[in-house]
Order: sequence, then C-alpha cells, then structure tokens
Amino acid sequence: MLEFIIKLHPEISIKSKSVRKRQTLLLERNIRTILKQLDEQVLVTNNFDHLTVSIESSCDSLRSQMIELLACIPGIVAFSQMQSLGFSDLHDIFLQVATVYQAQLSGKTFCVRVRRQGTHSFSSLEAERYIGGGLNQLVSSAKVQLKKPDITIKLEIKQDKFLLVTETFAGMGGFPLPSQSDVLSLISGGYDSAVASYFMIRKGLRTHYLFFNLGGAAHEAGVREIAFYLWQKYSLSHRVKFVSVDFAPMVAEILEKVDSGLMGVVLKRMMMRAASQVAASLDIKAIVTGESIGQVASQTITNLAAIDRVTETLILRPLIYQDKQEIIDIARKIGVEELARTMPEYCGVISKSPTVNAVLAEVEATEANCDPAVLAEVIASTKVLDIRTIEYQAEQQARTVATEEVLPTDAIVLDIRAPDEAEAKPLQLLSHQVLEIPFFRLATKFPELDQSKQYYCYCERGVMSRLQALLLQEMGFSNVAVYRP
Repeated sequence: MLEFIIKLHPEISIKSKSVRKRQTLLLERNIRTILKQLDEQVLVTNNFDHLTVSIESSCDSLRSQMIELLACIPGIVAFSQMQSLGFSDLHDIFLQVATVYQAQLSGKTFCVRVRRQGTHSFSSLEAERYIGGGLNQLVSSAKVQLKKPDITIKLEIKQDKFLLVTETFAGMGGFPLPSQSDVLSLISGGYDSAVASYFMIRKGLRTHYLFFNLGGAAHEAGVREIAFYLWQKYSLSHRVKFVSVDFAPMVAEILEKVDSGLMGVVLKRMMMRAASQVAASLDIKAIVTGESIGQVASQTITNLAAIDRVTETLILRPLIYQDKQEIIDIARKIGVEELARTMPEYCGVISKSPTVNAVLAEVEATEANCDPAVLAEVIASTKVLDIRTIEYQAEQQARTVATEEVLPTDAIVLDIRAPDEAEAKPLQLLSHQVLEIPFFRLATKFPELDQSKQYYCYCERGVMSRLQALLLQEMGFSNVAVYRP
C-alpha cells in the first residue's frame, strides 16, 4: 500500500476554524479528483490539521506519478510517504526504523519524534530516547540534535501498529483551488505571463487564459501549449477557459492612426478594454498581466497608470517588482522556460522612440482616431474554449498533419513527453529508433536532426504531439507527422 501524509500550507493553518475547514475540504476534494485518474479506489482522509492519502497498490511507477501530482497541487506545503507496520515491542520498532534510516544517518544530525495513541508499556518520550539512542550507537558518525537536525524521524504509534515517515517531499504551497475566486490571465507565450499565471494558481485563484493573437495559427498553437501545460500541471482539478482574440485588425488600426511614441500604451489600453469586456462576459472580476516595472517602455509607473485608467476592472500584476532573470528562473522551475524561450516574439507595434511618460490627455486624443467599430468586431469574434477541448481543437487545427498507427520501416519516433513522464513509462519499440526530446526543447533541437529522415512525434494523449507537429510545419519542416499507436 502507498500512504502519504499531507501537510497544509501554514497560512491555511492559522485561519479561523470555519475558513480552515472550508480550505481543507477543498484540498481534500482536489486531491481526490486528481489522484482518481491514477486509481479510482484512492482514499483521502481529512484530519483537520492534515490529510492522508492511500492507494492499495505499491508499484514504483504509481508511486512516482503520485509524488509528481501531489507536488503540484496548490495548498500542499509538504507531504511524506509513510509505512504502516506491526510491532511486538519497543525494540522491534527500533529495529524496523534502523532498517529504513541507517544508511541515511551517516554523518548527519537527527532526532526522533513520536506521537502515540493507545496503551503501551512505554511513553512517547521513552520511545524517542530508546530509538534515538539506539540509532546513535548503531551509526557512529551520526549525532542526536533536537533543534534543527538534518533529519527528523517521525513515528505515529497507534495500538499495535506504527506509522513510519520514510521520505518527505516539497509541495507548491499556497491555497487550494478555487478558494480565492476566478481571474483572467493575459497569456502571450513568454516567460512573464506564464509565471504570473502560475502565481495566481498557487494563490488559490482559478486562472483562465486570454490570448491576443498577433502571429497567426503558429502563435496560437504555441500559446495553447503553455496554457494547457500550466492547467494540466498545476490546476487539473478544475475546468478553466482558454479565450482567443484575433487582435491583428486592431494592431493595423493603431499602426495607421496612432502617434508612434504612444503606440505601445494605446495597444495595451485596447487590450485592457477587450480583456475587461471578456472578463465581464465570463463573470470574472480581475485581470492578470505579467508586467514588471521598467522592463519595457510601456511598463513605467506613468504609463501603467495611463493604461489602468481605461478600465474599472481590477488589474493584478504579481511580477511587478521581479527582475527578468528572477522570472526566467521561476519559469525554469515550473517547467515552462524552454517552451517560452522558443516562442517567437510578436510585438505587434514597434516604435523607435516610445514614450516613458505618457500624458493621459494626449493618449486619449490620439486613440480617439481609431475606429471603435474595429475593436467591437475584434471582441465579437472572440473564441471561448474549455481548455480540456484543446485536444480536439489541436486535432482540427493540425488536420493537415499526418497521423499514423503503424510506422513506416525507416521512421524515427520522437518521444516528446516530459523527462519524468518518459522515465516512468518508457516508450520501447523494437523495430524503430526512439529519440527522447521533450516538447519544450523540440523547436531548438529538431533543426539539428538529419532532415533526410521522416520523424513521428509521440506523447501519451496526442495533444502535445499534434501541436508540436503543427509548429514544426509552420517553421518549414515537412518531414514530421504524429505517431498514435
């Protein structure tokens, strides 16, 4: 049996009893919803100050998948794997603990913490001293240290059984979804918007995605990949929407009718107008952007103030004080750095001398030259998708990409799954060569391959493989298709 104990994020633990109860119930429900995809019989128990998760199976691949999923559920600050064991006496407990921890304690400081329920011939303190002293004698290089030890050995003794924590893992922290309402995140495919979206998810906000398309089908396919990845990795427990707006007509209007130095500010104001209307139609009260002070000309205090004046909708900027390198580092940590790095830059409007101190009256005067009917038409053409249907949309968009169940003799398969996913369930084909290139590296690695060969992208569900095949075709490569066994 696989058993895990779930530790709540500290900010949940300090809430009032009613709020804490609501948050733990949400977390319990979210864990059950996500882990049921692995095993329908998963058992999630709510103990108010912590939760426990158990599945009857104990295979290594299932354990790896559980650890990966639990690490990405908002509201969990840490979780530990446990073993439930029987014992005859205190010395028997010591021997079993030693079997697990002897190798780990070499050269480390440690302490033993025991929680006990039931009738026994020893107290919790006596158990700690006996087990700790025995381990100290067994591992001569180890040292007992009660404050801030390298390793804390945790035991729960209940009647004739005891629970031994064997390994502890970090969670993502934050609040469970959707404890803090919904937001609409403006996602462009770059580092900033992806990281801003992640921060909102971590804060317990159900995060929907709004994409202003400036680069055609390839741009939208790439951004959908990032949005789909963020949803599948960090907010799989809840349905969210992916909203796409073809903003090219509005950009053309700005290029023709707006003063060069104000183009960037006017473009952002038009986007905020559109975003506010889309948010209102979805009953969402806040917009999220990846803007950071001073990163580009439109992100000075003066210009951001002018942009904000265009709408009464709350605009959240979680990255406002972050440096670019800090943002890239976070993008790498959450798994979107390489995918964002390969995304082409679609600036929309480029000014030789963009203003950093826009005067609101001048901005309003110059944008009055734009035909409001263009913005209205752009908003009217908005596409709203359930993000779960991106698989279907990718299939429709990539209908020109060949999909094969049986591979030609000389075909090479590209396993584009994430490394941990490929490791947990390797793709083994006796008759064909398989290259493991994660989807977020494919755009940069594919041009280095032998272009005289025919390649077939593979992933578990076929979503990423179709999107990646489409992107490679948009880049000019015709020797790529999809493998769907």
